[in-house]
Amino acid sequence: MTRSRLLAASLALLAMASCDPTEETTLDTQIMEALADYSGGEGASAFLLPDSEDLSSIPQDPNNPLTAEKVALGQLLYHETGLAINPKYADNTGTYSCASCHHAAAGFQAGMQQGIAEGGWGFGNHGETRDRNTFTPGDSLDVQPIRSPTVLNAAYQEVMLWNGQFGASGVNVGTEAGWVEGTPKFVNHLGYEGVESQAIAGLTVHRMGIDMTLITDTEYKSLYDAAFADVAEADRYTVETSGLAIAAYERTILANQAPFQQWLRGDTDALTESQKAGALLFFGEANCASCHNGPSLASMNFYAMGMEDLPLSGTYGTGVDDATAYGRGGFTGNASDNYKFKVPQLYSLSYSPFLGHGGTFASVREVIEYKNAGVAANDKVPSSQLAGQFVPLHLTEEQITQLTDFVENALNDASLDRYVPTAIPSGNCFPNNDEQSRIDLGCN
Repeated sequence: MTRSRLLAASLALLAMASCDPTEETTLDTQIMEALADYSGGEGASAFLLPDSEDLSSIPQDPNNPLTAEKVALGQLLYHETGLAINPKYADNTGTYSCASCHHAAAGFQAGMQQGIAEGGWGFGNHGETRDRNTFTPGDSLDVQPIRSPTVLNAAYQEVMLWNGQFGASGVNVGTEAGWVEGTPKFVNHLGYEGVESQAIAGLTVHRMGIDMTLITDTEYKSLYDAAFADVAEADRYTVETSGLAIAAYERTILANQAPFQQWLRGDTDALTESQKAGALLFFGEANCASCHNGPSLASMNFYAMGMEDLPLSGTYGTGVDDATAYGRGGFTGNASDNYKFKVPQLYSLSYSPFLGHGGTFASVREVIEYKNAGVAANDKVPSSQLAGQFVPLHLTEEQITQLTDFVENALNDASLDRYVPTAIPSGNCFPNNDEQSRIDLGCN
């Protein structure tokens, strides 16, 4: 929808509200006014996610302009288990992909508290039964000491990961001393934004690579040739170009069919009365939008909310080192950044019941109750570091229910499987290709 059409729809919504004094339309009017307040007068358009095919309207890295050809290639590479060519344990070759820890069935995050790439076994219905296999040595298991973040709405993140370590622009200007050679952060020297930098680094970090036999023996070669026709053939089939294609695809993964997005386009019936009351709280009394703003309801800011880290119990014994526990401070080295984590996007959270950077919240309601109480759970976080916004909200049980309804349901895009390919060129099972996953997923 163009900006002019959106403005017309918004004005029509307000006109309907002003003509009908019912409670529902009054809520519509109040929400529109709150949106205008939080967006400097821009209103609904400031919160609208573009269509995934409208590439010109999607935020993109000027060094990696979006094209339909890149997106098509990236969608396949993102799910391609044939890229898993560098495992530490040879029997795990070809069994995992980017989507092992960031798949549509779990809202493009992991379906369990700690995602597993190499060494994982099984999938279940939405990744909830994935476990470590019994034959992979412990030092070969690929897990991270922090919750796998979603790639949903990543186009609105200039830097990536909970600590924002990936990306050469925005808030990362001035952090060059941390882009140390021999670490994944060194990729920032390529000059890309966060989505691209993470995609490029992730291929190596997660033991994937480019198998020229796979490329030449399948349609991949023609897909690379179409996506990167301006790149010399000698440099066309690389980790860097593959990461750029994956990033292009990730930028199109947008929760633009959620009910709130439909409401923003002028459909006043897209939200229930309870969800509208929750939206008014979100953009009003609960003050959620002071941190969660813009189309993805996120921001490039970092705050300490006193949430707990990934626990050892129930996960895979990675431990949480100081750098991880310090969040942004672990990357920048600035003590003032310690225990601060990037504000996450809020769409389609209920697909996986592990929320927060440690995955310690089992539901949206638990997070809201935690924020409402305003009492830190992690005793390692000094009170002096806690965000000024982390204070008791004094919401009633009814208000908590309404706010939960808005975040959990009005922001839920229920058809994320539209971003998943029907097959991948290798012919492998995906997002995982181990024996149990093939059984669970009903493939091969």
